[in-house]
This record gives sequence, structure tokens and C-alpha cells, in this order.
Amino acid sequence: MNWKVRAIRGATTATSNTSEAIRDAVVELLNAVETHNQVDPEDIVSVIFTTTKDLDAIFPAAIARERSNWENVPLLDVQQMHVEGSLERCIRILIHINTPKPQIEIYHPYLRKAKNLRPDWSLAQLTPPNSVQSHRF
Repeated sequence: MNWKVRAIRGATTATSNTSEAIRDAVVELLNAVETHNQVDPEDIVSVIFTTTKDLDAIFPAAIARERSNWENVPLLDVQQMHVEGSLERCIRILIHINTPKPQIEIYHPYLRKAKNLRPDWSLAQLTPPNSVQSHRF
């Protein structure tokens, strides 16, 4: 097996700036990452969470730390750069993992209102990697 460090990107939104709403969003996002990519916390190199400036009720890393076998995963919370008119109450992740999977097989979850951030990935992940598509513009 040829293992490499790969990155998993993803994002979601919280319904409000409360611990409960942020927890629901982070848990849903991490469940999607783990389920679709068969992530073993032992293979995680590091995780960076970003939040927009309107989310400050709880640290996403604190929520991740509560997950089974995540107690030794290096986690970091930072505030996302503010751009006027950008998506509100957004939580993003960047997870570095050791994996034998090629980059094309990595699932990058964009959930809730964050689906619009990477519509190209949302559509690509619905299509099997070896299928040929014809696009008309």
C-alpha cells in the first residue's frame, strides 16, 4: 500500500450562534467525513476548524475532542477571514489524514447552506469517478 498525506475539506452552517446549534452542525459534518472516507482517528495528522465571525458560542475543536478516539488528534480553531456578503454562520474544516486512497476518492462534505460553496464537488461526488459525462453550454 502506498500511503500519503491527503486533505479533506468540508463546510456546513449552524442555524444560530448557540452551543447546541454549533454542536449539531459540527457533529453532522464530522460524521459525514468519517462515514464517507472511513477515517480512523489514528490516521488523522491534524484538523483545522474555521468559523465566521458570527459564531463564538463554542469552539468546534472542543466538540471534536469529545468524539471517540479523538483525544490525541491535534486540533486548531481559527476565525475565517471576513468578506462582506459571504456565507454567514459557516464552519469549515481542513483535515490532514494518512491514507492509501487517491485524492480523487476523497469525499469532501459541503452540507446545509454551505453546499453552494463548492457546487462542483457536490455534483462530482454524485458521479462515479470513471463515468464520462457530456456537458452542453
